[in-house]
Amino acid sequence: MLEAAYGNVYGAPPAEIVEIAPDAIQFSPLFPGARDLADVPPGSLDGLVMLAPPGTVERRHEIALALRALRPGAPLVALAPKDKGGARIAGDLRALGLDCEESARKHHRICVASGPGDAAAIEAAIAEGRPRLSPELGLWTQPGVFSWNRVDPGTALLIEHLPPLAGKGADFGCGIGLLARAALRSPKVALLALIDIDRRAIELARHNVDDPRVTFVWGDARTAAGLAGLDFVVMNPPFHEGGVENQSLGQNFIQRAAAMLRVGGTCWLTANRHLPYEAILKPLFRQATPVAEAGGYKIYQARK
Repeated sequence: MLEAAYGNVYGAPPAEIVEIAPDAIQFSPLFPGARDLADVPPGSLDGLVMLAPPGTVERRHEIALALRALRPGAPLVALAPKDKGGARIAGDLRALGLDCEESARKHHRICVASGPGDAAAIEAAIAEGRPRLSPELGLWTQPGVFSWNRVDPGTALLIEHLPPLAGKGADFGCGIGLLARAALRSPKVALLALIDIDRRAIELARHNVDDPRVTFVWGDARTAAGLAGLDFVVMNPPFHEGGVENQSLGQNFIQRAAAMLRVGGTCWLTANRHLPYEAILKPLFRQATPVAEAGGYKIYQARK
């Protein structure tokens, strides 16, 4: 274990590798309430440990933001599983003008470096990973959010089969707002809550879904409060956590939808074909009907 207890953290680094102070300040966009590294005054942090994201552009963007926020000479500890970006961290740091001490532990690569680094390269990495208006999507997006540079096929299939909705609803794991935009085509939708655990997704959805019927919630759909008696829920639930398949995520989304829906309310769900959601839909809903299946995805309509 690295000896110092760090007071600034990005993500959830394994406790057996690095010690995090109990009152550490969180900076990951996947932790509701966390601070945004982009808003930190340059040269103001005394150190930071980061569980680096797996995506190349996102990882370099977040490392560059961290380096800009750190005072010159303050340590950055960046680590990740070797097969999920960890093997590339040292190269990312070199591209940003830094040498590092690299080690391996518990299938992770750990790099320790201190700035200031190459200011021009750091700013270029920050610019490359910023939000942008995608000409292909016609929407605001950013590297690191779900399906950031394409329409997810499961989402597209659900949009194709989504009927006109009505009443109060929620979009669990809203992403940049594709499902919400489809739901809001119906003038009978009165209210729609967009919920996502990724702060960036919520900020992008604010750009993409400009409608007075909408509210935005930066939070975990599995524990979201304040919603009850809903007429409908739409979702493309996640089934990976930290790069590892976790089918309980989608199952928890379904359970939460059932709890929030009124009797007679409907959950519209898209999922990969191999995911066994039927077993959890049947005891929670009066009726769970397969609506479509194509391209490795399936659509369910579940009525409470």
